[in-house]
Amino acid sequence: MRSELAVPSRRAGPDAVLLDMDGTLVDTEGLWWQAVAAVAGRPLTEADTPYVLGRTIEDVARHLGEPGLTPRLTAAFGERVARDLTVVAGAAELLSGLAAAAIPTALVSASPRSIVELVLPRLGHAFDLVIADEDTPRGKPWPDPYLEAARRLGTVPSRCVAVEDSPAGIAAASAAGCLVLVAGPENGLPSLDHLRESFTCFPGGCPGGNAEGARDER
Repeated sequence: MRSELAVPSRRAGPDAVLLDMDGTLVDTEGLWWQAVAAVAGRPLTEADTPYVLGRTIEDVARHLGEPGLTPRLTAAFGERVARDLTVVAGAAELLSGLAAAAIPTALVSASPRSIVELVLPRLGHAFDLVIADEDTPRGKPWPDPYLEAARRLGTVPSRCVAVEDSPAGIAAASAAGCLVLVAGPENGLPSLDHLRESFTCFPGGCPGGNAEGARDER
């Protein structure tokens, strides 16, 4: 594996594709919302959204004012994922296309590894790397998970495409320096062709790393 300081490759496409899980590859954000409301003992409102969607379970427990709720939140979410998981439209096609094209992939999730392990069999894809909440000191919206994914894959973030759905995830990938494509259950995943075409506007990657101007607006 190359070091993070290696000279970036000159391949036409990205060195790697880094994919969020919840709300991007699988439609679990509604399940998470239900789990949080059940543990909190109250309905959630729009004001809760930025503190719940795309955030780590520890962050949500702190938002609810009780850091000790983390195990209960994890269990409530895991129960719902185990019985009612839906793969987002286009996920299977994109993942199989990436495998056929031999483009390295990483799953970069804010969920703990116990939740990720429930989802992986449903995706049917051999990711080159899985980054879960436990793998970095700070989770999304901090850039740490995406920086770590690029480092472990032996490349730099500006040579990576990140596929995200939540504001926290988009902020994390953008801050790391990835080209960010926005996806979600409503409109499905981008095709491999679209992903490649989006990257060509940054022939050598994204100098400066800010992918905001290169988002797919769904």
